[in-house]
Amino acid sequence: MIKPIKARELIPGSTEGQILASNVPLSFWGGVDPETGVVIDSHHPLVGNSVAGKILAIPSGRGSCTGSGVILQLILNDCAPLALIFGREEMILTIGVLVSQEMFGKSIPVLNVPMSSLDQLQDINWAQISGGQISFGVATDDPELETSLKQSDRKLDTPSLHLTPFDQELLDGLHGKSAQIAMRVILRTAQIEGVTSLINITNGHIDCCIYTGPATLEFAQRLCDMGGRFRIPTSLNSISVDQRLWRSQGVDPALGEPSEELARAYLEMGARPTFTCAPYLLEEAPKLGENIIWAESNAVVFANSVLGARTIKCPDYLDVMCALTGRALNTGCHITKNRKARMEVHFASAEGADDTLFPLLGYLVGDIAAECIPIVTGLEKQSITIEDLKAFGAAFATTSSSPMFHIAGITIEARSTAEIQYHLKDTTRVTITRSDLVKQWYRFNDYSEGHGDNHIDLVSLGNPHFSYDEIVKAVDLCSGRKKNERATMVITCNRDTYSRAARDGHISALEDFGALIITDTCWCMIQEPVIPPGSRTIITSSAKYAHYGKGLTGRQVRFGGLAQCVEAACTGKTTNKPPQWLIDTESA
Repeated sequence: MIKPIKARELIPGSTEGQILASNVPLSFWGGVDPETGVVIDSHHPLVGNSVAGKILAIPSGRGSCTGSGVILQLILNDCAPLALIFGREEMILTIGVLVSQEMFGKSIPVLNVPMSSLDQLQDINWAQISGGQISFGVATDDPELETSLKQSDRKLDTPSLHLTPFDQELLDGLHGKSAQIAMRVILRTAQIEGVTSLINITNGHIDCCIYTGPATLEFAQRLCDMGGRFRIPTSLNSISVDQRLWRSQGVDPALGEPSEELARAYLEMGARPTFTCAPYLLEEAPKLGENIIWAESNAVVFANSVLGARTIKCPDYLDVMCALTGRALNTGCHITKNRKARMEVHFASAEGADDTLFPLLGYLVGDIAAECIPIVTGLEKQSITIEDLKAFGAAFATTSSSPMFHIAGITIEARSTAEIQYHLKDTTRVTITRSDLVKQWYRFNDYSEGHGDNHIDLVSLGNPHFSYDEIVKAVDLCSGRKKNERATMVITCNRDTYSRAARDGHISALEDFGALIITDTCWCMIQEPVIPPGSRTIITSSAKYAHYGKGLTGRQVRFGGLAQCVEAACTGKTTNKPPQWLIDTESA
């Protein structure tokens, strides 16, 4: 007889059903189909399984903040898990359930157990959840185990949380219904997290402007119709379509029109039409020590690590609630001691490397660090650009749930000897070698039986959005060359970068080569017909898209540096060999 497990109830409820368990974290955005509940992350051991109608037990989510939107859509589509059980802190998916309960009256139980108990669930088929206890056995007909939820209109009890007079006014509805709902969600999140105070924030970046289904639109429109207005300067992440081009591109109005309506709702609430997944490239990017609230995983990581601003890895929907109130939880990376590295990852073989180094290294560091903040050593003498840090951060945020990293001698809070020694104190050391990068390159470029040949149909660039310097580099690589007529090349960037590059003649140069330049949206949202319907294989310079691309598009995805991507655009083919600096490693 297996003893029941006592769990911490993050969101109470009762249910029973089959357990679907994994010891690998799962990103719901790009990892789970919001319409069916099927796991589509080709790199995850649960790929092909459906979470719908099962008790899902995983260590945590990872990757994108948009997981909140996916779980909300799953709940409203009636294809959500029966319950979520986490072995570590997990707010992104929990917030999605909380918002569903507060705004739509539908919920599922969310529980937290020790990792040792989560390991125990790997070999168990059926469980009952009730009163914060997980029991095991066969199916029952007990009506008490039907999924239940507590009413969201009950009075909040916040004895341990210090509220300012303004906080109380928000909670009492004196500043409107939308702000009242926002404060309820913030305070319930604080209760779950054990947070005792709130802080003022100066800047917001909203990620749930991505259209993942009707739930995302209804959420925004409800708040907008209630008179919701943002209290702080707020930027918008990439949306699901290029507003200039989607009609001429032949995008289905069933996607294009609600995507525009979703963006319009946030603009009416006071957001700026930035539409970028790389808000740190904007002129008004936050400064060192500034308390902000950003969603979009790569943006959060860059803000904390490179800019030195302070934000949690904010789940979708909570970002909106914080922007509506100007208040956020005083937790996570807002607190200095929580920004210290907990692990050292050493890599000292960067000599001769090309631009594939930082995507590969970031991906592996994120995988190793998991939820810990790492400090990377061994790159102190390396010349590193903003674009390198952007590529590293996006890859890191794909495989890690951590909100930041440090690179010794490079990033803003690990430059001096004293800062480096502070972060190295009480850390464990893990080493990454060039051989590890070679192995990851081959994982991204799988030419084994059934995984295609070296033919390339589409070159995907700009995940995250290309910077001005990356556009200039692409122009240089394309100069004097001609794109293969069978290959499509698409670059995404923000509107400001596009305008500057157009003014300097770079957009026309790329268009003369045959490239399509897209704004407003990004590769995590792009589908057919921008992705040619007959295409089979994509090459990208982004480790983030190399990870998510297959699940999002159903195509084979290859990874290479920018020069290799341009070469593929010219020839319609790519090589199944790593770049020379890694080939030298193989033969060494």
